[in-house]
Amino acid sequence: MTAKPKQRKVRNLFLQGCIVHGRRNPFIAQEGVPLFLIVFAAGILMVRYYNPWSGLIPAVALVLLFMVFRDPHRYVTSVALGVFSPVDGRVVAIERIEKGVTGAPAHRIAIKIDSMGSYTARSPVEGTIKDLQGQGLWLQTDEDADVILRFRGYRLGLAPRAFAEFGERLGQGQRCAYLRLARVAEVELPIEGKVLVELGQRVVAGTDVIGNVPSPR
Repeated sequence: MTAKPKQRKVRNLFLQGCIVHGRRNPFIAQEGVPLFLIVFAAGILMVRYYNPWSGLIPAVALVLLFMVFRDPHRYVTSVALGVFSPVDGRVVAIERIEKGVTGAPAHRIAIKIDSMGSYTARSPVEGTIKDLQGQGLWLQTDEDADVILRFRGYRLGLAPRAFAEFGERLGQGQRCAYLRLARVAEVELPIEGKVLVELGQRVVAGTDVIGNVPSPR
């Protein structure tokens, strides 16, 4: 009797993951929808009650908002042990560090975020959120590999905001946070893993694999 509810729960989580990756997501990040509605309504009022040419101002504002809050669909192909890029951008640093966020040696990959790229960050691996490190995530994979995603260099003091929660399970490339105006994303993976990108390489969130976690022993 207890098996059916568990199966139903697993199926619901699978369907939820499909919604995150698939067509039911808006092309615009939900955080930007209220601003779109306000500017759109202001444009209608300006055209109706003032000079029709005044509608050009909110029209330009809508275009700018679209460029900032764009959240294109990404159909993620699962890669065993793969670490995906969490953001659109360019690799600006690759280093080995003796003590990462978890206290263990790690590879650190820094990606300069493309201002015209996707507004949402995506989970680099499939795993469970073990901790919310400020404006970052600590994910543990099924192979017990710890992967850290964090951000730095906020514009206008607007730090990224995670909408995933502690203990939640994320899939590879699943939406997990609003980038807002962050400049750099950093991914830390175990030192036993492998880095698969080079300095200067451009990467796409949820599409390009930037590394691998170590295979289970």
